[in-house]
Amino acid sequence: MNIHITRKRAIIVLAVILSVAVLTVAALLIVRGVSRSFIQSEIQTREDWEIDTGDVADREASQQVTVYTAPVEASIEVHQIVPDEYQEEDFTYYDEEVQDRLAFTLLQMMGEEDYTLEEPLAVLNPFGTGSNGLFLYFLTKNAAQVEYTVHVEDNSIPDYTATANNQEENRYSKLQEFLLVGLVPGKENTVTLRAVDKKGKTEEFTFTITMPESTSGYDVTLEKVDGDSTQELSQGLYYAMGFGDYYGYTFFFDNEGVLRYEMVLEGYHSDRFLWDERGFLITCVGSDKIAKLNRFGQVLQVYDLGDFELHHDINWGPEGTILALATDTQGETVEDQVIQIDLETGEVTHVVDFSSTLGDYFENTRPVTMTDPFFWSEGEWDWLHLNSLQYVEEDNAIIVSSRETSTILKVSLEEEPEVLWIIGNPEFWEGTDYEDLSLEPAGDFLFQYGQHDVELVRDQSLPDGQYYLRIYNNNYYAMSSRDDFSVEVPEEVSTSSTVEDGVNSYVYFYLVDETQGTFTLADSFPLPYSSLVSNVQDTGETYVVNNGVHQCFEEYDKEGNLIRQFQYTCTANGYRVMKDDFAGFWFLSEE
Repeated sequence: MNIHITRKRAIIVLAVILSVAVLTVAALLIVRGVSRSFIQSEIQTREDWEIDTGDVADREASQQVTVYTAPVEASIEVHQIVPDEYQEEDFTYYDEEVQDRLAFTLLQMMGEEDYTLEEPLAVLNPFGTGSNGLFLYFLTKNAAQVEYTVHVEDNSIPDYTATANNQEENRYSKLQEFLLVGLVPGKENTVTLRAVDKKGKTEEFTFTITMPESTSGYDVTLEKVDGDSTQELSQGLYYAMGFGDYYGYTFFFDNEGVLRYEMVLEGYHSDRFLWDERGFLITCVGSDKIAKLNRFGQVLQVYDLGDFELHHDINWGPEGTILALATDTQGETVEDQVIQIDLETGEVTHVVDFSSTLGDYFENTRPVTMTDPFFWSEGEWDWLHLNSLQYVEEDNAIIVSSRETSTILKVSLEEEPEVLWIIGNPEFWEGTDYEDLSLEPAGDFLFQYGQHDVELVRDQSLPDGQYYLRIYNNNYYAMSSRDDFSVEVPEEVSTSSTVEDGVNSYVYFYLVDETQGTFTLADSFPLPYSSLVSNVQDTGETYVVNNGVHQCFEEYDKEGNLIRQFQYTCTANGYRVMKDDFAGFWFLSEE
């Protein structure tokens, strides 16, 4: 009898163990599947451009473009121009030939009538790269500037006023053509146009337009909380890039957290906005594509990156070029390459392969597994994970940030790139060929861990060889690429990727002295804890900071006091938020 009970119990225990094991494996497989799906969504290409059209108004057969009445209720006539093949597989607006046809059609429409302030040519999103922009074209009686105000019957949405950019050198023109930015998706917008001439004489006209819902479905207002600082917010629009589950969009919010523009990409996220000498916008529009756009949203040039896939940052490079962090899709490793794009020819050059430049360290790494902290990258050889990039012209070098090693590196861009210095916990590089390149910490302070968005800040008051680095210090230590290595970190450093109470991330300012070979913490201020992604931007008078895992962005005064916080929602995290006044692009610049 006892033997029978023991066997029965053993069978039950074994069944329980097997059940737990099966559930554990199933849970791991589910987690792996979900995480892999989420990661893959970041690099997917848009398959459906979801274009709603009104009635056919005309057809430009030679350009294979159809002109519709726009599918909106409005007190003025609003048109829409759409390529005939928009429903075909592999269609994209980020195609120079498609954009040329749209531009030709728009120019034809502009010459058909004498448009006035009261009867303008109005075209909804003429180039398909935004969802709530309205192109307006008309002549005013006198040379004028056009100011507009957008009003909606919603107490949570204040009026929005801006002065349109007419791109005239003297700032006044009879010809007005601009993209009206500020219309609220899903709302009836009352727009008042005021054409003011040099003597202050004003022509005024008001119309209404009910805009479609945002293409992404994202909320048009963010929650906001005011801080203790009495400083005013800087002027401009926050532009939010890479909200999880909303890849393929860049959202533009005003100082009240209202969505004023939705940029529609081919996929991926914008990473960073760069402006060339003519005021054109250069940004990422897909995982393997960068584009140059004008103020109307027209794509002027597309840069195809071939076998390289973007990851985390683009920035200016040697004259006439930009640099990008990338993955070589034909290689074994990920997120450890730097490429250079010639803006005139579109030629892509491979300039740094860190698996060679840091070959001695790389040999001790391995691909990520399901039991590692960054398990969602399982199977990928993510041994360095670069996340920010800046070119240093006088040294023909780059400063890059490596999340996986919690290290900042300066690397020359010679034919054979060479590491010039390393900043971070020196233990990471002990016993490697790069140990002697670690700058010495001057003073007692907490090293940065898992940092993002490192930027060189020049200060003319400093002697030669000294400068500051501004850093988003995530303050998160984790390593997924080595078995033979561990670093003891202070208790103030988090080892958890989830939001923790009582733990902070930081804005750090390192003072670097290349002459003495040292770095020290010159200043810092605390932030909501965000283990991954995130960034900090200097607007001149304030700092704009995004805490991606905490899903909030803020504006701080220069002493690190909170002016206002905005809270957003998305899956997992939001990659980067920056701010610009868009003067000389959408809006008239200051004199």
